[in-house]
Amino acid sequence: MSQNSTDSEFDLLASAANFIRGEFQKDSSPWAGSAFEWVLSLPSASKGKLGKRLVYQWCALKGLSVDGSSDSDADMLINGHKVEVKFSTLWETGIYKFQQIRDQNYEYCICLGISPFEAHCWVASKTLLKKNVIGHMGQHTGSAGQETAWFSVNPSNPPAWLAPFGGTLARAYLVLKGLSHKRK
Repeated sequence: MSQNSTDSEFDLLASAANFIRGEFQKDSSPWAGSAFEWVLSLPSASKGKLGKRLVYQWCALKGLSVDGSSDSDADMLINGHKVEVKFSTLWETGIYKFQQIRDQNYEYCICLGISPFEAHCWVASKTLLKKNVIGHMGQHTGSAGQETAWFSVNPSNPPAWLAPFGGTLARAYLVLKGLSHKRK
């Protein structure tokens, strides 16, 4: 049998498989066709790095002053302010979970959430996090945990303490733009 007849037979079988696929594959991913679908396959550490890169690039494209941080307590400087970045993809339960929040030397924490076809973002001051998250929502040791914290956000109903500081990328940008330029 020639190579061409083998290829055409394979193509015919593949075409038949595509036609009947829906009968067998009932659950299609809500991420199918999303520009961010590939992100789901990244390991957690790579997702964190991606979140930082996305925030850095987005802020730079929006004309904000963005620089690297001089220490490991913050991920970057935006308008001269030390900023930590937390990143989450949308969980199956419809929430974002921002994790590994620590009491370090930063002024603001940008929480970037990516859904299949939307992005959500909040800019929380460290003071706000200390009042509502750090020391209140322990990640590894229960509510009494002090080292790391986490919190969940339903993007359609964020906590009242967080809602004024973003939600959409446009609203988060206005918060960031409002940060006065700080001299180094």
